[in-house]
Amino acid sequence: MKIAVLGAMPEEIKPLLEKLQTKKIKYANNTFYLTNYKNHEIIIAYSKIGKVNSSLSATIMIEKFKAEILLFTGVAGALDENLKIGDMFYAKSLVQHDVDLTAFGHPFGYISESEHFYFADKNLIKIAENTAKKLDIKLHSGIIASGDQFISDEDKKNWIKKEFNADVVEMEGASVACVCSSLNIPFFILRAISDEAGKKAEFDFEKFVIESAEKSAIFVLKMIENI
Repeated sequence: MKIAVLGAMPEEIKPLLEKLQTKKIKYANNTFYLTNYKNHEIIIAYSKIGKVNSSLSATIMIEKFKAEILLFTGVAGALDENLKIGDMFYAKSLVQHDVDLTAFGHPFGYISESEHFYFADKNLIKIAENTAKKLDIKLHSGIIASGDQFISDEDKKNWIKKEFNADVVEMEGASVACVCSSLNIPFFILRAISDEAGKKAEFDFEKFVIESAEKSAIFVLKMIENI
């Protein structure tokens, strides 16, 4: 099977590149890393930050490199106060928190002729849960809200949490989910918590991003062993 593994930043795929022998291909102002692992063909890349970049990279991995499933690895900010730095979280569903067509009577996050919430693949979720059980790792799950903003403001954090009943906030997941849904590609979005999205989130992010990113990436590699 051809499996895409996508992150947003170099730190989010570095643990994979350190463990795997890869071939580089330059395309569309980005680098894609190809390798074989556990009888699968793996395509690895980081998209660069934001919804546009992640949409482009996900599309390329599917259309050019023919990925059959997509796994996203990375870090995120916690909206749920029960989530702590270092916790592992996967999306059951995702929404774009920065979309606003309320002037036309639509709810926040809704785009006409598109899905409001995108739902991760149930089989990949099952594989993740089984992987976590084998590794004795606790996985949290719920709703991820994505937008082109790094959230470090308590009022904004609380608004996103209340408006979408979201547990986690980041900048790429929902756009990747949109691409995969449109192209009928099963997807799974995994995030390790790097900050708590409110006041001083930028300082926690800088401190914990590498450690959290590594936890997420290594877990995705273990998932692949069970696919």
